[in-house]
Amino acid sequence: MKPVVVLASPVPEDVLQQLEARCSVRRFDAPRAKADLVAFHGALADAQGMIGAGMKIDADFLAHAPQLRVVSTISAGYDTIKVDDLTARNVALFNTSGALAGTTADTALALMLAVARRVVELDGWVRQGQWQKVVGLDHFGVDVQGKTLGIIGMGSIGAEVARRGALGFGMRVLYTKRTPNRQAEQAFGARQCDLQELLTQSDFVCVTVPLTPQTRNLIGAEQIASMKPNAVLVNIARGGIVDEAALAAALKAGHLAGAGLDVFETEPTPADNPLLQLPNVVALPHIGSATVETRHAMAVSAAQNLLRALAGNPDLKNAVNPVVLERSRAG
Repeated sequence: MKPVVVLASPVPEDVLQQLEARCSVRRFDAPRAKADLVAFHGALADAQGMIGAGMKIDADFLAHAPQLRVVSTISAGYDTIKVDDLTARNVALFNTSGALAGTTADTALALMLAVARRVVELDGWVRQGQWQKVVGLDHFGVDVQGKTLGIIGMGSIGAEVARRGALGFGMRVLYTKRTPNRQAEQAFGARQCDLQELLTQSDFVCVTVPLTPQTRNLIGAEQIASMKPNAVLVNIARGGIVDEAALAAALKAGHLAGAGLDVFETEPTPADNPLLQLPNVVALPHIGSATVETRHAMAVSAAQNLLRALAGNPDLKNAVNPVVLERSRAG
């Protein structure tokens, strides 16, 4: 008998066919109306698996899914999912960080370059007809090549940022991580250090850690004040990691050269967000992985994570709470 799987987000047709070939799939877009939510909870009652993006899952949610064994999120981040609640219920969680690492790192470098060379600001300046003579010092940017790049978090995305910075721009790479990333150290000359050293030494600081209770507001007023004058902050992780008010204050005061932000505390961020009023901020609408190729690869990865786990052959590199899988093998 095929396992029951709830599909909580749309996926490409070929991915849907893969799932339907091996599972009994119940399809739901994100339920909003009360009637939809009741039906959604009903579909979960005997489901062994669930797949989707932006899913909010906690103990109350899990109470509607007593047979759930596997959750596969079509994303790298999982801050809307209470991992401890899943672990307590022996539900394995998988993400797709490997599938989007390269594309998200491309976004980080795009933001670094855009801020450093004032691309968006000067594009507007040209379009407004203000280019009347040869540009002077007032319109100069700063170099990226040869500078020091500090990466907060050296997982799969951080390692791809390091690759691009070190091999593409000859940057010296510093990083923070609870455990060393020896591969990044050997391949890109990256050096592990604590957060304070990274902030004081880096010309460009890139945030790649997941949002957790420990990383919320990790970069606040004190940390921003310790950064180099005219440093650039790039956040491609989650908005809640950086204190937006403190960042806006530092940018207004001229302490930082600029910021490149793909994520915000509230998304979509309101148009009156003070950060959006600053010419040295480049803002994107959370598009780090938003290419046709990568979003398809993420859906494929999420489906494979789900199918392999349900078949008893999980992909450990994508496991968020591997202790659940260890318990299963031991039992």
